[in-house]
Amino acid sequence: MNATATTPSRVARTVRGQPTSDGAGVKLTRVIGQRGLDMLDPFLMLDEFRSDQAGDYLAGFPNHPHRGFETVTYMLAGRMRHGDNQGNSGLLTPGSVQWMTAGRGIVHSEMPEQENGLMAGFQLWVNLPAKDKMSAPRYQDIAPEKIPVVEAGEGVRVRVIAGRHGETVGPVSGIAVEPLYLDVELAPGARTAVTLPAGHNAFAYVYEGTAALGPDGAAANVERGELAVLERTGDELLISGSGVPTRLIVVAGRPLNEPVARYGPFVMNTPEQIAEAISDYQSGRF
Repeated sequence: MNATATTPSRVARTVRGQPTSDGAGVKLTRVIGQRGLDMLDPFLMLDEFRSDQAGDYLAGFPNHPHRGFETVTYMLAGRMRHGDNQGNSGLLTPGSVQWMTAGRGIVHSEMPEQENGLMAGFQLWVNLPAKDKMSAPRYQDIAPEKIPVVEAGEGVRVRVIAGRHGETVGPVSGIAVEPLYLDVELAPGARTAVTLPAGHNAFAYVYEGTAALGPDGAAANVERGELAVLERTGDELLISGSGVPTRLIVVAGRPLNEPVARYGPFVMNTPEQIAEAISDYQSGRF
């Protein structure tokens, strides 16, 4: 019996992250949620934070509200303490993931628990469908040892955070957009392929080295700090490393195709719902 035929995914466009700051002055690179790429349904924002200068991150993200979407924090280096107005608390360490579903509302903080050394990682904002925007808040805190690592060929390691890679399933579960979230590491010259869920919007962000993405003869070279938006017609992303070690995240999610109303930390479907969120927050109803 022949294996199921696959269609290589091509790069539709690339976007370079832009420097910005958030929280109490934390320096970030904003990749999704900037002028060049406002959103990629269902993804509202992607920030990379990376610095060994304490002044760039030490002020952290003091108490702030969220409603109507999910925040995904993936730590590569450093430690971040989170807490909220419901009494929840936890420590994110290198390699750990927190998938927080804000739902109807939560007030939380994310503060570095170190005073020097490298602090690095990502925060991704994922929209919630209208039917889930007022759901109860919840956390999925995933320790590093709970994230499976697949040796996907010579010189290739894949951490499976969400979704499936081959027969390996990531620990994040129960997410409405059925996400794929992989951290792919390639030795110089290594190659691999990633299966993309049908109908999902997908992107790849290179945070070390350079990767050639797409079919042979039509691959796009994507450098450190660049995000590649992938065409939805393909179901397999071919990845080739360069002459140096390369790392990238590959993320996909089912588009919601719903109206989006945004105001800072509130993401709803109508302006009226945004006004209600502001009123609820100011009245202490989060």
